[in-house]
Amino acid sequence: MAFAIILLPILMAVLAALIPSNRWRPWILPVTGTAHLALTVVALSRPELATCRSWLVLDPLGKLILLVVSTLFAFCSFYAVGYLHHRLARDNRIFCTCLTAFLGVVSLVTWVHHLGLMWVAIEATTLVTAPLIFFNHTQRSIEATWKYLLIGSVGIALALLGTFFLAYASLHTGMASTLTLEGILAQAPQLSKPWLHAAFVLLLVGYGTKMGLAPMHTWKPDAYGEAPGVVGAMLAGGVTSCAFLALLRVYQICLAAGEGAYVSRLLIFMGILSMTVACLFMVGQRDFKRMLAYSSVEHMGILVLGLGIGAPALFGTLLHVVTNGLTKGVLFLSAGNIHRAFDSKNTEQVSGAMRRLPFSGSLFLAGFLAITGSPPFGPFISEFSILNGAFASGRHVLGGLFLFLLLVVFIGMGATVLKVVHGQPPFAARNTPYRDGFLTGAPVLGLLLLVLLVGLFIPEPLNVLLREAVEFLEVQP
Repeated sequence: MAFAIILLPILMAVLAALIPSNRWRPWILPVTGTAHLALTVVALSRPELATCRSWLVLDPLGKLILLVVSTLFAFCSFYAVGYLHHRLARDNRIFCTCLTAFLGVVSLVTWVHHLGLMWVAIEATTLVTAPLIFFNHTQRSIEATWKYLLIGSVGIALALLGTFFLAYASLHTGMASTLTLEGILAQAPQLSKPWLHAAFVLLLVGYGTKMGLAPMHTWKPDAYGEAPGVVGAMLAGGVTSCAFLALLRVYQICLAAGEGAYVSRLLIFMGILSMTVACLFMVGQRDFKRMLAYSSVEHMGILVLGLGIGAPALFGTLLHVVTNGLTKGVLFLSAGNIHRAFDSKNTEQVSGAMRRLPFSGSLFLAGFLAITGSPPFGPFISEFSILNGAFASGRHVLGGLFLFLLLVVFIGMGATVLKVVHGQPPFAARNTPYRDGFLTGAPVLGLLLLVLLVGLFIPEPLNVLLREAVEFLEVQP
């Protein structure tokens, strides 16, 4: 099953590269996305298919991330067909090939249990997404692509060094070196603590760069701002989720080594720092796509903050991976529609989106309410669970600071969103040809309904999967 889930998108990417028609090639994406989601559901429902060999194991954490990415890709793939229909003048061969291959690469990240191979897979996500950011072929998009590559390469290089340090932590104490997750967990209590501490710092900075944690977030505003909306959705909901999975692997090793208190302090600091930086840049933000980038910085901070709080907040943290990923899909896809209709991302030229695009404008407003933790949407449940975990663990000051930062984000982000959706559309925007269509609207509505469902009622299979993931993360050797 592992080979089917990983290789199917890779083979379909090859097929996409061979198809000559610019009009028909995009349909490879929904075919691949639907088939991949079906295979994912089968793999999740049949535990006997979750192990292929020692390096490829679909554990509960991998299942959760695979489900999020596969679901998000399936909806985005239908949207991509509608988006590319409006961009027929531009060749989409590289776009379709890279986006399809991306699904195979992130699937490998969720299955792999060898930290070296996991590093290779996460680096591969950088290589296949960089051409997607450059799709518009503008000067700003090439600058964003190079910044994404350079900063991401520095981060992933530090992650590689951290992986070496982790291997040496066992060699230093005379044990056999291994990079398999099971092998390191078995040796965890005997690992050299100084080398393990150094490894965690390097891996936190390295994979934190891929997540977009502050201060390693500087690639995000440019990349998210210049990439097509569907690419921004996959970056914010897919790449960041995979990088967080890598961080969860390292966190689990440190817990097994008895270093939970050490990593907790670092994670809480990075979480609060990221949320604070996002607040500062979100207030007064006039570019609504860059605003979404800073929103992603904020929510990566929420994830590592919840991880730092520990056991009382782990359920909410893992649930937030789901709710944040799906809600980012709503925001980036609807923002992409608004961008095309107004031919601008700046609030000085964009207003009255709910009049110009009633469907996309309304979804963008609903997405804003969801991502800022407003009930009855999913992020409200996950953020409230993290907040409850902070108070349950006796961190009352931290819980109060968390609430304050959420309030600042709501005010800052709300000011930009209201400028976009309310008012009268400029005269120039009324004459642009773009209108809401089925393929560019229905997938966004579908994602919003899923976010609403999780907020009203967590389906039992998802609830079981989340609790299994929490138990797996806390297992001691």
